[in-house]
Amino acid sequence: MDLLPQTLSGAAATSSSSASQVREEEDDHNQYQQHTDFRHPEVETHEIGTSYGANLSPFDEVSTIIRDDTWSCIIVLLTFWFFVSMTLILGVYGSSSLELGPNSSILLQPSPIFVQSVKVEELNISSPGPVLYGFYNTPPLDTETTWSETHTVSVPADSHQEWIYFLNGGSQISISYSVYSSVFLIIAQGKEGLAQWLEEPTYPNTTLSWNLIHGSGMIEQDISKSSSYYVSVGNLNTEDVEVQLNFTVNALLYNTSAAYYKCSFKDASCSLKILFPNGNAAVLTSPGPEQDIPNANQYVKLSYGPRWATYIVGIGGMTVLMLVAFNFLNKFRCTNEDGIRVQQEDFRSERGPLLSYKDEDQSSWGSSYDSASNDEGGLEDFLAAGSLEGKSVRDGESNNTRRLCAICFDAPRDCFFLPCGHCVACFDCATRIAEAAATCPICRRSIKKVRKIFTV
Repeated sequence: MDLLPQTLSGAAATSSSSASQVREEEDDHNQYQQHTDFRHPEVETHEIGTSYGANLSPFDEVSTIIRDDTWSCIIVLLTFWFFVSMTLILGVYGSSSLELGPNSSILLQPSPIFVQSVKVEELNISSPGPVLYGFYNTPPLDTETTWSETHTVSVPADSHQEWIYFLNGGSQISISYSVYSSVFLIIAQGKEGLAQWLEEPTYPNTTLSWNLIHGSGMIEQDISKSSSYYVSVGNLNTEDVEVQLNFTVNALLYNTSAAYYKCSFKDASCSLKILFPNGNAAVLTSPGPEQDIPNANQYVKLSYGPRWATYIVGIGGMTVLMLVAFNFLNKFRCTNEDGIRVQQEDFRSERGPLLSYKDEDQSSWGSSYDSASNDEGGLEDFLAAGSLEGKSVRDGESNNTRRLCAICFDAPRDCFFLPCGHCVACFDCATRIAEAAATCPICRRSIKKVRKIFTV
């Protein structure tokens, strides 16, 4: 009979012990929940506001950045193509005025991609005038012609007299002179060479042929490049000098017998269409010297009609290529952002995955009952150091910057990281570091827990 009361009392004791243990576990759980609910809403708000603001994932941010870069590069590309087009239209294939000497034979062969037509206008109408020829292929440079000119001129003091000839490669010019005072006789290639000589007449290296002549003699010059050449006499004396010159020119001209187009400037202008895509050639010629005409030089205006389809198609094609390239880059980055995409999907479920990247043991985060869970030895050692630190703070060293938080420099260092045990920040800053980087700023070890130091 006594066994039953004992059994009942034992059962009651056991039940009471179990109930007490359950209440204890519930209190622990509630305390953990309260501690967790106290800390993690701030962490969640901070994390969402900084990393995933406005429900925008890192993947979406990368896509937005790529789209912005795409439009920026397209604008830069269009600006670059605009300047290239203007350079071609106004510079390389811009309008220019040409001075034609006797027996000029100038080959015009523009790119059929950028030029649609060639137009030549005669500025000083004369008879006979220049002639424009059109060819399907480049004509041969095999027609040889020779002529002579005699010039007797009086060159004023500090002045010069010039004559222009357009000579193709393989031509030759011979000049015989007779003068009773020292003057300069030069052969310059193009207007640039003549301008350089006019700046420094006594400097011999700016022209094709530089000579200081006196008395009688002859000068010969071979032509290796097709261009316009200026023969000039310069007088640096204080009085006028009379010079007698005899030019003998042996020139090579283009053969115009196979031309399919010929225009003699009856309407003061001639226009030749450039064939696409193979292209064609044009030759502009001038008549030979006339002895009864004092100045046989003729002036024409040369202009090119742009092929606008090339520039429009070029802009569209380069834009499409840029879009395709950035689309490929976008897909390539998307492939490399799989980890971010997975993290984004995990984040949408609950709060727990937000901390999954930091520690595999999250059950003890913020709890005061597992302070010696995995790093008990290191924790005890650091608590001793922490107590010393708290004592030094109480002794009046709180103003020492070494005791202040290394992040905000405002609050004291009242926590430490586990497992490394470094104490460098206040609890608020340490929590943000653990949530954001999950590595110690001192040793770069992974942070498992943040422990607050309490001083008594």
